[in-house]
Amino acid sequence: MLLAAPIESFDWHRIMWSDDAPPAYLGEVAFRCVATYLFTLGALRVTGRRGVRQLSIFELSIILALGSAAGDAMFYSDVPLLHVAVVFAVVPALYWLFNRLTEWSPRFSDWLEGAPLLLVEDGRVCMENFRHLRLTQKELFGELRQHQVEHLGQVRRAYMEATGNLSVYFYPETDPVRPGLPVWPELFQHLQRRIEAPGPYACCRCGHVQALAKGDQVLCPTCQNDHWMPVSDAQRVA
Repeated sequence: MLLAAPIESFDWHRIMWSDDAPPAYLGEVAFRCVATYLFTLGALRVTGRRGVRQLSIFELSIILALGSAAGDAMFYSDVPLLHVAVVFAVVPALYWLFNRLTEWSPRFSDWLEGAPLLLVEDGRVCMENFRHLRLTQKELFGELRQHQVEHLGQVRRAYMEATGNLSVYFYPETDPVRPGLPVWPELFQHLQRRIEAPGPYACCRCGHVQALAKGDQVLCPTCQNDHWMPVSDAQRVA
């Protein structure tokens, strides 16, 4: 059994040069970089601006596939450029085909890229959709805060789009302010299981609002949670 040669630390000849390729191979690496870079630009030109601005799961898989083909061809001597050219021809063709299929079949589009899901309706979290997306409350409330939301009572509807962005719709400013569950993280350090003072409270999980009396220990009728928080009725300031 042959033992591998011991590795010498900071062997600059090993670090800088390959024993399998002469120094002149660096010129071929430069040529491969130029060729694969042009292949990449051509593929992105086919996919269009949308493929650069925002990526679906399928589009991201295409970029990863092209990146692997381009990266390997840039410096591996045993990767023929003709093979790489075939990859860069087939993958954008698949992208074009799947784009056409998503236009022709909305059901296929929903399966491939996902359909928008309603996450908040009339100031309450839609728990079934929320669990389906495997989101955490911290993630959802963080997205809402980026839309200047102080509490769920300000939100008429919120959708998680197929792109992963959150679209939020608010009540008209002329409508009375609806009380709702605050989304400020520091307030969640003071949840109540036994109500300390009478008044309107919000379920800290789904945002259901109801009036509670002092000393009450009740379960939320929507999600069976037993922790509550005083509601907020702040007017939204955009």
